[in-house]
Amino acid sequence: MATAERLLLAIGLSDWDDVAKVSARDLRGHLATRRADGIGNVSAARELSALKGFIAYAREQVGADPGTAPRLRGPRIKKGLPRPVTPDEAVGLAEMVHGTAASDWTGKRDAAVLLLMYGAGLRIAEALSLKVDDLPLGETLVVTGKGNKQRVVPLIPVVRDAVSAYADSCPHPMEKGDPLFKGARGGALSQGIVQKAMARARKALGLPSTATPHALRHSFATHLLGLGADLRSLQELLGHASLGSTQIYTKVDAAKMLEAYRSAHPREND
Repeated sequence: MATAERLLLAIGLSDWDDVAKVSARDLRGHLATRRADGIGNVSAARELSALKGFIAYAREQVGADPGTAPRLRGPRIKKGLPRPVTPDEAVGLAEMVHGTAASDWTGKRDAAVLLLMYGAGLRIAEALSLKVDDLPLGETLVVTGKGNKQRVVPLIPVVRDAVSAYADSCPHPMEKGDPLFKGARGGALSQGIVQKAMARARKALGLPSTATPHALRHSFATHLLGLGADLRSLQELLGHASLGSTQIYTKVDAAKMLEAYRSAHPREND
């Protein structure tokens, strides 16, 4: 609330009654001023969200319906293109998290999670939601994604072998119903542990900060598209609710092609 309150006071409002009466026109005027000051779309959208929330809160304080607070759509925020890693970098990251782990079994565990993301296109939450019941892994795996929507993804041998190697080395009991991937004390593995392992590995390999666990899923999609996969099949493999979410990878592929053209075409610098 502090940020929104500061912003509203900057507009010249000093009490709940004044704040509750702020209109969409008032907000548009304020945002126009702020845009003239040079703030970008992301900052403007964040500021507008804070203001609308604070106005709704002010309306509650004076006994008005917060649902009648001014409605104003924020500026469009252009989504950045995902930055994939190369196949060699993906494999190198899995090997590095294994090699730099505190113990052999946790290294095999982290490598298996990363390979599930790169080799099967799983989200990190989907990989960590797998159960002991899913063992032994076959050629396909049923994954429960966002909105409890299930999909079937193929598993290549290197992914199955990595998960099997982890399961065989895990010192904790592997009982039905338990999470497949376990933390150091035997509980469910947290996303933060995987993210930290990935951060250490990318630093050791000299990769940019964009080489996150989720970048492995992006890489899975981008590389399949580059090999000729159609968008509908890719949509199913990724578990996207709409084709529009999948189409961003066509832009990634096109951007890579343009970059290759610029670096290789003999007349690019003419």
